[in-house]
Amino acid sequence: MSRLRIFSDQAPETPEFTSHDGDEIARELAKIGVHFERWQASQPIEAGATPEQVLAAYRADIDRISAERGFTTVDVISIAPDNPKKDELRGKFLDEHFHKEDEVRFFVDGSGLFTLHVGDKVYEIECVKDDLIAVPDGTTHWFDMGPEPRFVAIRFFEQPDGWIGHFTGTDIAQKFPRYENPAAAAV
Repeated sequence: MSRLRIFSDQAPETPEFTSHDGDEIARELAKIGVHFERWQASQPIEAGATPEQVLAAYRADIDRISAERGFTTVDVISIAPDNPKKDELRGKFLDEHFHKEDEVRFFVDGSGLFTLHVGDKVYEIECVKDDLIAVPDGTTHWFDMGPEPRFVAIRFFEQPDGWIGHFTGTDIAQKFPRYENPAAAAV
């Protein structure tokens, strides 16, 4: 289930706001320019589906978002708990950074935790299957896939070279809770 928690950036132990309601999450995130919506596949997606099958199942929404936001490239990333590089991949995203283009991710399956630092607030969004999040360029954030990552996501890019992070050098990400994916732990 999707979740939004909002904290003061000085109080990582106590959320000021919590919601699991998709509409409420979308309204709260819209206040800071972040877009959140839910998608449904046009056809069933089976475990082990190819990237081409995944993209075909969401083609209408992919085309709509790409046209609205000027994306030129989409791909599918899949990370499983048995990935030998899972610790390295997790570590790549754990420090606060920003991008010079919007970061848009749609979760086909599994989950991950986007944490945004906007002003004096920290917005922690647990994205799960069927969630799309669009983080505006320049928004400082970090992403945690958890110690046993399990997700399939469609990524959208304006530039063909894809994801380029610009790290802030702050330690704020270490002050907030890490993601412990309950679904991965139950497997």
